[in-house]
Amino acid sequence: MSTPAVVTENVDAWLRRRRRRRNMQTNETYAALALTAATLLALVWANVGHSYHDFWHTPASLAVGPFSVELSLHGWVDEGLMAAFFFMVGLDVRRDLTLGELRLPGRALLPVAAAVGGLVVPALVHLGIAHGTDGAGAWGAVISTDTAFALGMLALIGPKRAPRLRAFLLAFAVIDDIGALAVIAVFYSGSLNLVALGCAALGLAGIWVLARRGVWRTPPYVLLAVVIWYALYRSGVHATLAGVLIALLMPVYPVRTADVDGVDEVARLYRQSPHPATAVVLHESLTYSMPMNQRLSWVLPPYVNYVVVPLFALANAGVALNGRTIATALSSRLMWAVIAGLVIGKFVGVALGAGLVLRLVPASRLPGLDMPRILGLAALSGMGFTISLLVANLALDDETLRDQARLGVLLASLGALLLAAVILRIADRVRPLPPPPGERLCRPVDADAELMTGDPDAPRTLINYADMSYEGRWRLMEALRGIAHLRDTGQARLVLRHKLSGPESLLTALALEAVHHEAPDKLWRFHDAVAELRGQITADGITAAAREAGLDPRVMWARIDSAVDEPKVMADALDVEGLTEDAGPVVYIDGRRFEGLLNRWTFSEALTGLDTAAHAQSAPEDLAPED
Repeated sequence: MSTPAVVTENVDAWLRRRRRRRNMQTNETYAALALTAATLLALVWANVGHSYHDFWHTPASLAVGPFSVELSLHGWVDEGLMAAFFFMVGLDVRRDLTLGELRLPGRALLPVAAAVGGLVVPALVHLGIAHGTDGAGAWGAVISTDTAFALGMLALIGPKRAPRLRAFLLAFAVIDDIGALAVIAVFYSGSLNLVALGCAALGLAGIWVLARRGVWRTPPYVLLAVVIWYALYRSGVHATLAGVLIALLMPVYPVRTADVDGVDEVARLYRQSPHPATAVVLHESLTYSMPMNQRLSWVLPPYVNYVVVPLFALANAGVALNGRTIATALSSRLMWAVIAGLVIGKFVGVALGAGLVLRLVPASRLPGLDMPRILGLAALSGMGFTISLLVANLALDDETLRDQARLGVLLASLGALLLAAVILRIADRVRPLPPPPGERLCRPVDADAELMTGDPDAPRTLINYADMSYEGRWRLMEALRGIAHLRDTGQARLVLRHKLSGPESLLTALALEAVHHEAPDKLWRFHDAVAELRGQITADGITAAAREAGLDPRVMWARIDSAVDEPKVMADALDVEGLTEDAGPVVYIDGRRFEGLLNRWTFSEALTGLDTAAHAQSAPEDLAPED
């Protein structure tokens, strides 16, 4: 029979392997390198024989009864697979508008201004150079930043531990993508078939109804997505727009506690009596507890980053680089218009838009997001690739002009990367970034004064700044119980400090301090009883928790009323003030803020010294359950 320790060890080993694989799949630098490799392969293939264009122009039709799609392999990549790319972009847009930076007008102003400048100025630069030529209509090729490429290169050349830079780049690239998609829909779609367009609208209405009614299973959405894609394909609108339109309607909301509690209940039933039917219900309850947007956003990136986008590059980046082609391109106003639009136009537009907001709106100035770094991101935004190549194909019918535009996009991306690397390197030397706020622990541990459990001389320390009025406190408490063996064997000490969000949290903090001084042996029993209140903090609830822990409530309340512990509580709260937008916990391990998932496994791995640095940088979704 497997012991709990053996089961835990097996689960930890599986999680460790799964996490390493997931980190590789979602690593932005690896994704950018895959895109680069596909681009280089396309260039080599296009310059060896004639098979490149012959292969991608191979007809590949699909027919089901009276419905048919007649495209080449190149067309299937551009209009079919790229719908998945735009779907992922749309998921990011919707999530940012609902839960992220873009939902807050003050936070959204800076990336919105940068994105608008990055859309308008490059188009004007391109038109100024290419005006009067056959390539003037390709101005839409210079307005978009390749988000995957830019984020991957930022990870390579940007300053380390600068999350606001990445968040800013992602936010304005998302807005930039919205603008580019609108341009494609308005300026680069063919003559419209209103009947087919109406069918697409009905399909989108169906998606909206499914979302409103709380349908959480994937197949109904997939069926309607196929209908919408086909209708847009027949309507004359570029079919990839189906991806972003559908994604904008996907259900997105914060994970609901009631749904998670339902999973816990089913898991207990399965543990009590394992049965296939219960296993199916458990899987379904897990899936139901995670909103559709977040679930798909976790599943799609590996496929889009390592299959869809590289295939697109392979199908579109092949340019014949013989002497004649290069000579023609060098004398082409189109190629220079593309390069100038992406490298100069993007740099000037993003810097101008962001600079105006920073100057006129002081509240938009955030630590770690200063003008020198914004100039570096402005240069990096000139890495237009995916949408740039797509628009070049839509806007230009002549293959020679397409090659010139493609070559311009490739050279511009390289030039933008080099310019960004130089600017960011100079910025780091002239004005180094301060450490992110709250990255390091403000005060060392005072073993005599802290609410602490474990050996005071333990080599590792976990400090949790907790707001006991936070509804999810009991979840973190459960995670900390899971590492009790590290505390009991002297490997780690656990320290509780206070985080405040209102009078209820202040009252509970004072109660904890009172119990710590009056009956320290009963502190953690009292803490657990308060956590089980799940945020419903009242004076009566605190009194009941004290009785449950075997305390005399009158002694506790006498010390609370004296306010003798208030300076300590306030000092704790000031340490982490403003670090989170809600009452959620802040955790430090050995003096460095821990930003991974707050669960038993991640704590255990960090405290035992396994890959601690990687955990400090890991994204919250790294260990989410697979769909």
